[in-house]
Amino acid sequence: MIFVDDEASVRLAVKQWLGLVGIEVVLCASAREALSKLTSEDAVLVTDVKMPETDGIELLRIAVQQDADRPVVLLTGHGDIAMAVEAMRSGAYDFVEKPFEPDRLAETIRRACDKWTLVLENRRLRAQLHGKVGIESRIIGTSPAIDALRRSVLDLASTHVNVVIRGETGTGKELVARCLHDFGQRATHAFVAVNCGAIPETMFESEFFGHEVGAFTGAIARRPGKFEHANGGTLFMDEVESMPLALQVKVLRALQEHAIERLGSHKSIPVDVRTVSAAKVDLLDAVRAGRFREDLYYRLDVAELHLPPLRERKEDIPLLFEFMASEAAALHGREPRPLSDADLRRLLAHDWPGNVRELKNAAERHAIGIGAGVATVSPAAPSSAKAVDAPVRESLSAQVEQFERTCLERALEACRGDIKATMELLNLPRRTLNEKMARYGIDRRKFAR
Repeated sequence: MIFVDDEASVRLAVKQWLGLVGIEVVLCASAREALSKLTSEDAVLVTDVKMPETDGIELLRIAVQQDADRPVVLLTGHGDIAMAVEAMRSGAYDFVEKPFEPDRLAETIRRACDKWTLVLENRRLRAQLHGKVGIESRIIGTSPAIDALRRSVLDLASTHVNVVIRGETGTGKELVARCLHDFGQRATHAFVAVNCGAIPETMFESEFFGHEVGAFTGAIARRPGKFEHANGGTLFMDEVESMPLALQVKVLRALQEHAIERLGSHKSIPVDVRTVSAAKVDLLDAVRAGRFREDLYYRLDVAELHLPPLRERKEDIPLLFEFMASEAAALHGREPRPLSDADLRRLLAHDWPGNVRELKNAAERHAIGIGAGVATVSPAAPSSAKAVDAPVRESLSAQVEQFERTCLERALEACRGDIKATMELLNLPRRTLNEKMARYGIDRRKFAR
């Protein structure tokens, strides 16, 4: 942060106070000197109001013109409070009355730094979203789990093997299936999706294999099935565990013989289909329980992908939310709305039982201004079963701080205490990382090995 005051003794005292609590300070004796340093991205501005030449109000005006999001904190005398309140309407972040308590000043600066970090993070996310191409623009996230998933998808897309995708509701199984198709050799042919849980049992065979005229009551025209539509391409079977046992035999035969027969016909039709199946349960458990054929399981599950739930990759939430909110704003003709620090805390504190699908709903509500920011996340139900059984014993801010501390410690552990590697892993400026480590009393040396 940049601290501006024309009194040398005040500058020295503030530097010492803030240094004790881990806040790095750049001292400036005048507004002109401060303006020369405002090009720095990590600069929160704290300035005295009454100074010779250019005063703090004029410095505020210039700083806000340069960057409307930059937090500016004013230091005011008792008689200047009315003027300071008016300045806040003009863009000041906060004001602290002189003479000030060091703790009060430090807390205000911490909040301003947190806001500025959030502003920079939102800008970085937008830049990432605009710059992404290929699979990174489809499967969005920076977590190790998502990086590994993208690599696996690209590896499998270049093959013709059948794939099973496992994951909870809303984790994006169909999106991954489409990527397996679109980034592979079958991309020029059809991607055909069918939800096995939504088809009446009496219609399964007709849906999958098609029928001839008169094959059953109401069959007044010839109709190709899903296998024929997917010929040369990909057949995506969602909720494959819902497929009736009687149909499983016929699907297995079609995959083994690379051919199907329509209902009401004895003619064999060659088909070349790659299957991608999605399941909410472990299909091997379904095999053991007798609900799924073992031979079909091994035919479908040549390779398997597991999609992590959103609660296990919370570091991806800001990027995903920004992407979805921007899409929703464009769709509804609205201007994108920035996330506040309170909004981000709510997003990170929520367990997201509906995963990415639930996050998309929250992003759309935020984009069109329904409710107070993202305060309406999952309003009708607690975020997890644990929340039902046990009362919340910590404040939201305490839970968010604990989450942030855990993320820092895990990153330092993974990087063996190497600060540069940790900065790159978390995509944090060195000063921000140092401030957070100082705030939580984290010593990198205990992670070195």
